[in-house]
Amino acid sequence: MVDLVLPALAILALAAALLPAVLAAMNLTLLRTPEPDGPEAGLVSILIPARNEAAHIAATVRAALASVGVAVEVLVGDDHSTDATAEIVAGIAAGEPRLRLVPVPPLPEGWTGKNHACAHLAGEARGAHLLFVDADVRLKPFAAAGLVAHARRTGSGLVSAVPRQVMGTLGEKLTVPMINFLLIGYLPVAMMRSSMRPALGAACGQLLLIGRDAYAAIGGHGAIRRFLHDGVKLPRLLRAAGHRTDLVAGHALADCRMYTGFSQCWAGFSKNAHEGMATPVALPVWTALLGLGHVLPPVLVLAGLLGGLDAATWFLALAALAVSLATRTAITLVTDEPAATIPLHPAAVVVALAIQWNVLLRRKRAGAAVWKGRSYPTGGA
Repeated sequence: MVDLVLPALAILALAAALLPAVLAAMNLTLLRTPEPDGPEAGLVSILIPARNEAAHIAATVRAALASVGVAVEVLVGDDHSTDATAEIVAGIAAGEPRLRLVPVPPLPEGWTGKNHACAHLAGEARGAHLLFVDADVRLKPFAAAGLVAHARRTGSGLVSAVPRQVMGTLGEKLTVPMINFLLIGYLPVAMMRSSMRPALGAACGQLLLIGRDAYAAIGGHGAIRRFLHDGVKLPRLLRAAGHRTDLVAGHALADCRMYTGFSQCWAGFSKNAHEGMATPVALPVWTALLGLGHVLPPVLVLAGLLGGLDAATWFLALAALAVSLATRTAITLVTDEPAATIPLHPAAVVVALAIQWNVLLRRKRAGAAVWKGRSYPTGGA
């Protein structure tokens, strides 16, 4: 029986590794950095929700103010920070008329914090385009103009991108690279662009441009007030309302260090798991795809080195491992992530699945998402 099972597993592993390899090869040619055509007309409102971001906010604000190719205003929503966030922004604003500090009202019942802050900032903004930027994202000078130009060229109501992810600790390197790997390796970008199906909508909440009219048409962040994952919910709502959405390469548009250690990574990705793949239907499928394609190959290769496989099965396992690591290598190099994360790929997949299964199986103990000192019940509206 074992003589049949191990070769079958090796074949499945190779097939599961080839799926993201093929998609990544296509997607890496389609996901390009948007370039400005020239000076863009109109005003872009760069909106930065901030809660206790004193360590980041000055660099984020100064980078946004350095935007070129389009007129910008920068609004920072101070969401009841208990550190020096508001004072830092106010100090910069004293000599910069394009910058405004906007106090965020108390969080109403039924809202999550970021959505409430974003909705309030949008109400204060004057621009024809709203560029929502997390407080730890450093925009490059041409980013806003490039995103607006791409939205105009493609007729998109929303354009989003994943910034270049900066990682310092081992915990970050074991978790953060899965963002780009899952998007580039498993999102059919060509199909997304040719179809208006809401299920194909994808965005990154760290860097997200929305036209004001499209934003108003769906009710803005108020339409997702109870949710935590705006990168999933907003593009799907826009597509359902008839507005095109798109994803572009973001590694040359902005930098972001989203977490600073494993505990933050675990908490942050657990928060998003509530509205991501951690469902009874989706997670077994993802576990099969990721486990077979990226965790099983090194296990089988090791078994072969120890003499537990015949030559043909070991060759299949080795091919699956090579395809898996080659896919991860291509994505890592193109998105300018640390090369040291490549050999960690099988472990990163294990950690990602562990986060998802922990959220799914421990609903009573992980039944609330905790972030920035706030706890939210999960399950959406």
